[in-house]
Amino acid sequence: MKKIFLFLPLLFALACKDKTSTNNEKEHLNQLATQYVRLGLEIGQYDSDFVDAYYGPDSLKPTKPKQLTFPKDSLLASVNSLITELDQMSTNAENDTVRTRAHWLSHQLIAFGRRVKIFSGEYKSFDEESKDLFGAVAPAYPESHFQALVAKLDSLLPGKGTVPVRFQQLASRFIIPKDKIDTVFKVTIAEARKRTQAHYQLPSQETFTLEYVTNKPWSGYNWYKGNYNSNIQINTSLPIYLNRAIDLACHEGYPGHHIYNLLLEKNLYQDKGWVEISLYPLFSPQSLIAEGSANYGIRVAFSEEEQKQFYKNVLIPLTGLDSTNLDLYLKTFAIKSQLEYARNEAARGVVNGKMTDQQALHWLTDYQLLDSKAAETYLGFIKKYRSYVINYNYGQALVKNYIESKGGTDQNPEKRWELFNNLLKNEITTEELTEGVK
Repeated sequence: MKKIFLFLPLLFALACKDKTSTNNEKEHLNQLATQYVRLGLEIGQYDSDFVDAYYGPDSLKPTKPKQLTFPKDSLLASVNSLITELDQMSTNAENDTVRTRAHWLSHQLIAFGRRVKIFSGEYKSFDEESKDLFGAVAPAYPESHFQALVAKLDSLLPGKGTVPVRFQQLASRFIIPKDKIDTVFKVTIAEARKRTQAHYQLPSQETFTLEYVTNKPWSGYNWYKGNYNSNIQINTSLPIYLNRAIDLACHEGYPGHHIYNLLLEKNLYQDKGWVEISLYPLFSPQSLIAEGSANYGIRVAFSEEEQKQFYKNVLIPLTGLDSTNLDLYLKTFAIKSQLEYARNEAARGVVNGKMTDQQALHWLTDYQLLDSKAAETYLGFIKKYRSYVINYNYGQALVKNYIESKGGTDQNPEKRWELFNNLLKNEITTEELTEGVK
């Protein structure tokens, strides 16, 4: 008994030492996370597209005016110094949470470095760029792959002429009238929100504003403002097709970008004080998760059959559109979704200098089935955002595989909502999504 009492103080001392070591690790990591945020905001002084959202303390914002010339070398030195420290922490830290955060931050900073180089005119190939920025390289498909999918549409579409022309003729019957756009989106977002609330407990103050804009290179955008508030913008310069109502409502709102950002803010920034989450750098692996989950979230909220019924029972009566050929329209759009990788090939060709603008437009019209105006708009998107395009299709494929391989399938929707929630509210790296995916 005496030996036991002599041993207890030793155990207590060791426990105190472990706790002190863990606290020191966390404090050091918090300091590095603060430097990460300061650095990201400094880059954003020069690169206006770099910071997509920031809702952290004003004290971390740059106080010095930006220099006349872009300080590429000093920024890269800061990036590399932080990566070195974080890599050491992710290797040597005793605390699992510290290791995970350090690893995530290191991957984000690799993207910082690549974006700094791109902004200063130093380019790599499309695949090298996407690997550094988003942690992934999307598969490449030969032209024959898209030709085979277009051939499927050729056998389905009525009328005469090329497949793109006949597809546009069918799709034009399901353009939402301009005077109905606001009502359609408010009704559809409300339905997506109701479905999300049935599975997730959202903060009482969560909200969004809805705006309509023109002359943008994208169809929709979510500007997250912090405090669980988003500004959702819909671009009305191009026709908005019926199926885009559910797509955009879910992608930009529920359970897409709005939910992704507010869950990160609530779970990691507000509840745990992880300051790095208050900064969302657009060109980073975080965007592959964000865009991939926002696209997959459409299927999480609405099964294929539920989408069809919502069109028939709600949106068709609301818009006054003719429901004739609706089933065919939805069937052709399902095949068109498999043509999304044609965007990647067009972007890969443009970024690598292997395609002229006219060649890229050919891919976007003949295989992406965009009309000429939409193709021109998307070419503008490619030139502005470059390899970012992989986040929509390949990101969605990775999120789908990640969730469904763990049991979140059509047959188990509750499990899918649960896994989707865990993905959205944690610091997940791209490599965690790509494990086991060829």
